Amino acid sequence: MIQQVKDKIWKDESGRDVPVDYITLSLRMKERSAGRILNQSMKLNKELEAFKTEVSKLCNEVFEKSLKEMKVKSTADFKGNFTWFNFDRSIKIEVSISERIEFDDLTIQACKDKLDDFLDANIDSKAEFVKELVTDAFSTSRGSLDAKKVMSLLKYRTKIADPLFQDALNLLSDSIRRPDSKKYFRVWNRQEDGSYELIDLNFSSI
Repeated sequence: MIQQVKDKIWKDESGRDVPVDYITLSLRMKERSAGRILNQSMKLNKELEAFKTEVSKLCNEVFEKSLKEMKVKSTADFKGNFTWFNFDRSIKIEVSISERIEFDDLTIQACKDKLDDFLDANIDSKAEFVKELVTDAFSTSRGSLDAKKVMSLLKYRTKIADPLFQDALNLLSDSIRRPDSKKYFRVWNRQEDGSYELIDLNFSSI
């Protein structure tokens, strides 16, 4: 609640009553200006939220129509990334899906232990590159695993037939959790030199 000069008493952060005559001019200005900024920010946030809903609706309609015209029968492997243009390609719209990947702590540790067993049993030079892969994949940054590095081990499933390695990758697959995904929309406007300039809407946090 924004307090005004006409109020005889203002409340401070501790809830104590302070006579308005004791409020300095700069504090009165801060109160008034902060109120205006907050009210306008909340208004713009609601407008942006409504606009994002409209953008999502329009992109979904374009996507569905494009699927129908191109006679795409299955989207089972489709991640949701989609780029489209207006007729003269002066406007570019990007839709992208970002999935946050986490790992079950116990299962991913069992995976790491199994990989260590594999490396211990294959200490010759042929396994040296695998040791580097595993070491790099399980290196941590600020105490957290890099999901992309860990997931990169899965592409070696068909290249290394050792049962220990296969068991480790099975554990890796079982450890994967995708708690949420976020859809991003980006709008680009083509410039005279042919490049596209991003119109910053900061939809990501809404």
